[in-house]
Parts: sequence; structure tokens; C-alpha cells
Amino acid sequence: MEIAKYIVCGIYIIVCVALIILATIQHKEKEGASGTITGSSTNNFYEQNKGRTKEGKLKKWTIILGVMFALLAIVLGILYLV
Repeated sequence: MEIAKYIVCGIYIIVCVALIILATIQHKEKEGASGTITGSSTNNFYEQNKGRTKEGKLKKWTIILGVMFALLAIVLGILYLV
């Protein structure tokens, strides 16, 4: 069981560092809360293909690593209770 703790902890540290790096290199979105209130045009070419751009891929990987971070935190909590 100790080996599993060390392996999961190592993966957790790698995910943490990767998440910090991805979060810091992203650009701030221009619209923010005002874009939600006023609405934005999602009918143009750029908005429809946003996921294929560099920013879209960074955002997707940040979300994936964020979910992995949360799941690994839960797994580590369970492993250290046992």
C-alpha cells in the first residue's frame, strides 16, 4: 500500500506542476462577466473553431488537469485514511 501512495503522490505532483504552468501561460479572456451579461456573437468562424486554436487547446488541457487534480486529491485522501 505504501508503494501505491508514493506512485499516486508522484503523479499528483506532476499534475500540480503542469496545471500551474498551463494556468500561468494562458491569456486572460477579454469579455469576462460583461460578455455574459451583454451576450456575444458565437456565429462567426473564430468562435465556432475556438477549440482548435492554441488558446482552446490550453483551456481544454487546463480543465482536464484540473479534474485529474481533484480526483487524485480524493484518491490520496482515501489512501492516507487506510
